[in-house]
Amino acid sequence: MQSTGTTVLALAFALATGYAAAADKPAVSDAQIAQIVVTANSIDIENGKIALQNSKTASVDEFANLMIKDHTAVNNNATALVKKLGVTPEASDTSKSLQSSADTEQAKLRGMKGHDFDREYLQNEVNYHKQVLEALDKTLIPNAQNAELKKTLVDVRPAFQAHLEHAEKALAALDKH
Repeated sequence: MQSTGTTVLALAFALATGYAAAADKPAVSDAQIAQIVVTANSIDIENGKIALQNSKTASVDEFANLMIKDHTAVNNNATALVKKLGVTPEASDTSKSLQSSADTEQAKLRGMKGHDFDREYLQNEVNYHKQVLEALDKTLIPNAQNAELKKTLVDVRPAFQAHLEHAEKALAALDKH
């Protein structure tokens, strides 16, 4: 089942790659926003793959599979659209920061197993989704130049919030055991 968030993220990417930045140079351009969206999805796909390798807990595997499924669907749609439009997403400080933080955490996660891994993975997902929500609120939404893009980013925010809440609930349940 494809989530509404996945569909909206794909639409956000489509709109982000479809419009050039306005004459007034924003902090990030719409092409940079597209890269941030791609980076955020790619990070969660990789996090999920690491979880499936290192976790033996059903609820963690379920969450990891959801992250892989939702974010893979978005990136597949994004890749097709980028080719169609001939647009190349552009790196920014925000996309680089997201990736740098993810590289550090993923290296840590790869060295862990069992309950310690499960707890760290879920805590990372909580922190990660908070970071993405902050990027949406402070960078992506305020700097989107196209009105439809801005609306789509606002509309996609609840999907990231839902992933955050799911991770928080899974972490709370894990901590009870």
